[in-house]
Order: sequence, then C-alpha cells, then structure tokens
Amino acid sequence: MKKVILKGLIGLSLSEIACAADTATLDEVIVTATRTPQQQESVIADVSVINAEEIKRGGQSTLIELLQRQPGIEITNNGGAGKTSGVFMRGTNTGHTLVLIDGVRVQSATAGTTTLENIPIQQIDRIEIVRGPATSLYGQDAIGGVIQIFTKKGVDGFKPYANLGFGTYDTTLAEAGLRGKQNDTAYALNVSANKTNGFSSLDTSNPNLNDKDGYRNLAVTGNLSHKIAEGHEVGLTLMHSKGRTRFDNSYNLDPSSAFNPAFSDYANLQQDVYSLFSKNQILNNWHSTVRISQGIDETVNYAALGPFTSESRSLFRTKQDQFNWQNDITLPLGTLTLMYDKLIDRVNSTTDFDKTRRTNEGYVASYVANIGAHSFQASAREDHNSSFGNNVTGGLGYGYNINDQWRVTGSYGSAFKAPTFNDLYYPGYSNPNLKPEKSDNLEASLRYRDDTFNASLTAYENKIRNLIVLGSLPENINKATIQGITLAASNRWDNLDVGGSVDIQSPRDDETDKLLRRRANRHGQMHLGYSLQDWRFGAEMVASSARYEDAANTLRMSGYTLFNMTAQYKVNRDWTVQARANNIFDKHYYLAIDGNGFAYNTPGANLFVNIRYEPQ
Repeated sequence: MKKVILKGLIGLSLSEIACAADTATLDEVIVTATRTPQQQESVIADVSVINAEEIKRGGQSTLIELLQRQPGIEITNNGGAGKTSGVFMRGTNTGHTLVLIDGVRVQSATAGTTTLENIPIQQIDRIEIVRGPATSLYGQDAIGGVIQIFTKKGVDGFKPYANLGFGTYDTTLAEAGLRGKQNDTAYALNVSANKTNGFSSLDTSNPNLNDKDGYRNLAVTGNLSHKIAEGHEVGLTLMHSKGRTRFDNSYNLDPSSAFNPAFSDYANLQQDVYSLFSKNQILNNWHSTVRISQGIDETVNYAALGPFTSESRSLFRTKQDQFNWQNDITLPLGTLTLMYDKLIDRVNSTTDFDKTRRTNEGYVASYVANIGAHSFQASAREDHNSSFGNNVTGGLGYGYNINDQWRVTGSYGSAFKAPTFNDLYYPGYSNPNLKPEKSDNLEASLRYRDDTFNASLTAYENKIRNLIVLGSLPENINKATIQGITLAASNRWDNLDVGGSVDIQSPRDDETDKLLRRRANRHGQMHLGYSLQDWRFGAEMVASSARYEDAANTLRMSGYTLFNMTAQYKVNRDWTVQARANNIFDKHYYLAIDGNGFAYNTPGANLFVNIRYEPQ
C-alpha cells in the first residue's frame, strides 16, 4: 500500500509541474561522495551517476546539455556551443561547483570556474554528481556540490570504436578510439573532432552582429595503467582539448559601421590534464594512493578594434599543480581515510596581476561506516592558503534503513569558496583583503527503492555569507539563503522506463529578498524510453520557471518548456544508427542577457544523426 501511495504522489507531482530526470541505479559504485568506493544504496549524500550507456542513448552533443537533465542543476549559456557556460547546483553560484576530471582540478584561477563548454562529451565515460557541500573532502569551491568526470579507461579484450555524425547548423562530428587490456596492462585512447557553424550568439537588430558564431574542437584522452604486483598499480591519465569559438560583442553597435568578418571576436580555448598515480596496498587493511597531477586552463580572447585596425589579444592561463596522498585504513567498523592535498595556482596573463601565484595545503580526516541498518560519515579538513589564511570545514552524516525499501538520511556540511585572482589581484580593480565565501548546509532525505522503482525526496537549507559583490571594488557584503526540495523518481517495466525530477527552491539574497541571478524557483526534467527489438525510442521534457538577469529582479527571462526526441536502431551487433531532435517545437527562450541588455540566443529546432561502429 505504501508503495502504491508513493508512486501516485510522485506521478502526480511530476505531471503537475511537468518536470523529470534520470536517477541512477542503486547498484552503482560511487567514489566521489566519500573519496572511497561505496555502493550507491549506502551513500548518505544526494548523488547521481551518468554511465556510458546513458550517455550513448541520450545522444546529447554537449556536456552542458547532458547536465541539464540532472536533478538539482540549472544551466546558463552565452549563445550556443563553445560559448561561456555554467551550472547552478542547488541554486548556488556557477563558481560554487567543483569540477574534477579523473580526480584533477581544471579551473580558471582568474574567473573561478571551469570551462565546461570546451570539455567534449565524446571523451566522457562516466559522471558522478554529488549535490551538497563537499569542501571538507575536496577543499575550496565545493559549496554547491561536485561534478566528477571520468574519461574512458582500459577494459578486458581489445575494443575499437568509431562514430560519425552530422546535423543542423552545419554540425559535424568524428570520433575514434580503442580500449583494451593485455595481461596486467590496461589502455585507452580516444580522439574526437567536432565543428558547428552555429547561429548568432546575441539577439540584436544590428546586421553586423547577426552572423554565425561557430565553434570547433579537437580533443584527445589517454589512459594507461599497469599492475606491478598484487595490490600495486601505477598509471597515467592525459586529456587535451583545444577549441575555437566565435562570439558577438554588443559594445560595437554603431549601425553605420561595417566590420569585416575577419575582425569578428573569437577566443581560443584549451584544457589539459596530466596525472600520474600509484596505488599500493601497504598492509592488509591499509591502501595508499599517491597522485601527482596538473590541470591547465587557457583562454585567449581576440577582439576586433575596428575594420581598419588590428585585433587586440588577451591571455588568461592557469596552471594548477596538484599533489594528493590518500590513505584508506580498514577498521573493524568502517574505514578511516587520512589525506594530504597540495594545490599551487599559477597565472600567466597579458594583464599585469599584482600577484600570480598562491599555494594551498589541506589536511583531511574522514570516517565512513555501515553497521547493520545504520550508516555514518564524518569528515574534517583544515586548509592553509598563502593568500587568505586558514579555513576549517567539516561534515557529519547519518543514514538509517527503516526496512529493505525505505531509508532516511540527514547531514550537515560547511564549505568555502576562495576569492579569485581577479577579485584579489586584478590591477586597479581588486581587494587583497577579501575573505573566502562560506556556507553552512543542512539537509534530510527520504528514499525508497525496490527491484524496479526508485524515489527520493531531499530537503535542504544552505546559508552563504561573505558573498563577494563587484562594486567599485570587490567586497564581502552579501548573504544568501537557499532553501529547496528535490523530488526524483524512476520506474522500469519490461521494455519501458520512465524517470524524472523536480526542484522547488528559493535562492534569495538575504538583504533584498530578491532571487539570485539566473536562478528559477522551479525547474525539472522528464524522460521516457521504450525498446522494441532492435529499436530504442526516447522522449524528454526540460522545464524552468522565470529567472532574472539582474540582482534587482527587473530584467526578466520567461520560463520555458523544451521537448526532445531520440530514435536508435541497431543495424547489427556492431553498427548503430541514432537520431536526436532537440527543441522540436522551436521554442524561443533565453538563458542569459549581456551587460547591454541584449539576450543570448539559444538553439532552435535542430537535428543530429550519427552512426556508430563498436564491434562486440
């Protein structure tokens, strides 16, 4: 009876609000939530997993499109593929979500965000999403949560694959790779190239800006690991992603001007990951992992000064040197983890920053235990930063299995966001006395699962203080309170699966009681899939209520509902053809507005078709 009531309530909620999304299966093993492997059903944190099969079936062209389908996530985008993009996790700022690629930070120390628009979805094997604070495990920036991206790794046997696609806006894709394992050595190599002519980024009446603002990307990832002996493994990971994107500049709006397309604004984007690791079993109950890595984020902007003048060039390059030593000690009850982290941020720029280097050292102790029906998690971290001193964060969590189907959890976590180099050291417009933004988060959840049906209801309150506001100089003056609930559910019948989530939230400035920029009170997604012999059909709906571009809530962006469809046909065991239609009703909507009040365009109705070869 309880099961019928719960299904009815969730179905009613989803139909009324018209939102839903994927939820991960509960037999997944999660690493990101505790930095140690755990079955998802025993994890206390609110988590999602996007596995390789979901990525292939979904058919999304960009990482930001894929993330939009997840509970607790809103997106922003400045005019199409390759343009500045970000995620709002549970209503927090775009810089409040930590993004990792195979455990490595790849972030701009000047902007304080990750260039998500230049991470090709073709290079991704799996994504783990942790909603809620995780600074006590990962250090600065994880106020809203963590998104960890895993690239493709070696698998048993020898498995080559290739993918070719084309679509609207003169979009093309080519991808090829191989994965395998020979004795104790596993390897993977993947190369992808994609290009789109795109559409005009800005919605303006100026003919000089109504051009096509395209994007192209070339990327490669590689993974190699070798088992030296029982309990001892070494390996390396690399990723290189290089893109070029064109964009509009609304500050050049003189109708009498006639700019040559050769002088249009564009940017070169580059992300690199290099990582070496050694995993060693020191004792039967002591596992040690040492990782030395570097993440590089580079943006070079080229802006047209006029039809008869040369273009300007601005470089912003961040190198993040990282060292991590993690020790997992199995105790009679639970696992104790002791860690040391070191992060060195280095900035190289055409802008003469007052300071170009800072270091952060973190010391972490974490404990995780599952004892009968009870789950426990506790973590504490102390960070020593050369720019803004010491910070201590912590987390506590408890979960209880009422029976085989029902589970309740509760947790508390503190977190902080480091001021960026722009905030602290930008010449003539910075404040070296800034403090980190800090937060305290409380949440509780009720979860249900059986063989075919999963559901969860999570309520949270996140209080953020010392928010940095950009006035004549940056200052720590704002506070915000974000309250919300996330309802997620999925069900599976034979050949049909349905899933969804809805977020109802109040992300508000404490001083003005206004909504935070670009965030909605309600948003969600829904999907369904149906398999029929060699065919697979899918439908999606993504919806959001209204948002505001400005802090005063005067520049309104209307709500929207989008519908997408997919169809996949397995020609034979090795070949698959797939088509994805986005925004099938050609909805006109906006996700961002620029400083002059011009809205950034979003894709209209579009189609992408690809054929994939993957011998079985």
